[in-house]
Amino acid sequence: MKFGWITAFVLFVPPPTLPSEPSQPPEKSESAGLRIVTLAPHLAELLYAVGAGRTLVGVSAYTDYPEAATALPVIGDAFAIDQERLAMLEPDLLLAWKSGTPANVIERIAARGYRIESIETRGLQEIATALERIGELTGRQRQAAQAANAFRAALQLLAEQNRGAAPLRVFYQVSDRPLYTVTGAHYVSELIDICGGNNVFADLNDLAPLIDVEAVLARNPEVLLASDDNNEDAFAVWERWPDMSANRYGNHFFLPANEIGRATPRLLEAGESLCRTLEQARANRAAWIADRP
Repeated sequence: MKFGWITAFVLFVPPPTLPSEPSQPPEKSESAGLRIVTLAPHLAELLYAVGAGRTLVGVSAYTDYPEAATALPVIGDAFAIDQERLAMLEPDLLLAWKSGTPANVIERIAARGYRIESIETRGLQEIATALERIGELTGRQRQAAQAANAFRAALQLLAEQNRGAAPLRVFYQVSDRPLYTVTGAHYVSELIDICGGNNVFADLNDLAPLIDVEAVLARNPEVLLASDDNNEDAFAVWERWPDMSANRYGNHFFLPANEIGRATPRLLEAGESLCRTLEQARANRAAWIADRP
């Protein structure tokens, strides 16, 4: 499922530079013969992040980062796998997304004798753990540890930079029709917390629940967020309620979809953008209050 998706932090710690990778599938002799197919776009990116991109021989639809991955064969999407193409790739290992790859898809693949590893990336710390696990699977433990530790350190630094920021009630809109959001278990909500915001739907149970307009109005967010792959009218539904705090303050913001939508080290860029956005939202709120008689 797609999640939709001012001053820079000069002390931001970026993830390690990704090594250059070939644009063609590797021969069996490379990387001790390991051949991997990924069943979600972010899993391919995680492979490259630990320096194991040479093991990747096939990817799922919408895999678009890094550029080298776009030249690899596409074996299907989250719901349908081209079994003939998959067989031609002769993979030794398939990486599935534990929260996103349907169980029946995994079962059908496993029934054909393929080895499958499910990787979880719901929360920010699970991304670091995923990097380490992929490092173990590919023999890149050292590079994976470096990437994971850099990711954890950057998150900690971002939290320290925003400690004590005035709280804001935030609504993250995954899509407007139907109306979806994220809960506290989702990494976007964790980023909102790091930046000093409070996700108004953090208390719900599902990872990305369907909600209604009345529920949003009842929680009266001070900030409306969406990813910039939403249409320009993503916030138009809220114009009917000018007294909503986010409308009063003019706090409607888009976040970079390519970064916010993938559970990879690029979330650090999304987090940086989110924190800048909430700082602007605080300034907008303060300016509106100052203008009141």
